Amino acid sequence: MKKFLIATVLFVFVFNLNTKAQTTQDKRIRVVAVFAHPDDADSKMSGTAVLLAKMGVAVKFVALTNGDAGHYAEGGGVLGQRRRAEAQRAAKKYGIDEYVVLNNHDGELLPDLNVRMQVIREIRKWNADVVFGLRPNDYHPDHRNAGKLVEDASYMVAVPNVAADVPALKKNPVFLYMQDNFKKPNPFSHDIVIGIDEALDQKVDGLNEHTSQMYEWLPWIANGGEIDPQVPKDPAARKAWLKGRWMERTMSPAQKAGIGKWYSPEKAASFKYAESFEITEYGLQPTEADIRRLFPMLSNK
Repeated sequence: MKKFLIATVLFVFVFNLNTKAQTTQDKRIRVVAVFAHPDDADSKMSGTAVLLAKMGVAVKFVALTNGDAGHYAEGGGVLGQRRRAEAQRAAKKYGIDEYVVLNNHDGELLPDLNVRMQVIREIRKWNADVVFGLRPNDYHPDHRNAGKLVEDASYMVAVPNVAADVPALKKNPVFLYMQDNFKKPNPFSHDIVIGIDEALDQKVDGLNEHTSQMYEWLPWIANGGEIDPQVPKDPAARKAWLKGRWMERTMSPAQKAGIGKWYSPEKAASFKYAESFEITEYGLQPTEADIRRLFPMLSNK
């Protein structure tokens, strides 16, 4: 009986602390991106994250796996630790608040109850207003399953008796998909398009910290399973090479068509680079006014 009373008191104490923390955090807009591997969100939305952070928005990245399989010569715990360190350095470049890397294995992510509870807790602990996720149609099973996990958590984050050790959200967040180029079963919808020209350098600075991916693993894959001789050895030359590759990724016709809704014609025409997001059918369905409030760079056309 004594142990039960002690446990009850501790639970109430922790619950109250979490509730107080959520209350004090509510003054800032709070967004979280949940994805499969360290560097996924970096590639898809770190320009937007940079802009949000500069405007006082609280930004958190959550990688559901530690990336311990994403290399041709390294693996396991050593690679996982390396990629976690890369993520932390990248976070500093972006100016975001947190970059969480969970200890699920790369290549083995499943949309099961255990990981769903992890996702629910991460979203709740951040008291998120906006949740970015991946679409559940992708070449990589981890990406597909990460997307499914966020979808499965989208209602449950507001259900008090699920993952009851972390207080349920008072309101459901807006859930957005990060951009991809897959066409089936349906193409990506460019519902919100953010111009990121002024954040491109910081985006490249963050990606540059993911050495294992940007200069080793991804070029190795693209080069047919061989080390790519075009990747420079010198750190400064490497970064210039990486920036050049990202500067080639100018706006698509779909982005050019979508960005005009959110900026004045003159401002929209000035952008060369953008990141896009699709509004999901889950969670809060935002109005245009909601979107302009949650993305302060859009509040003034």
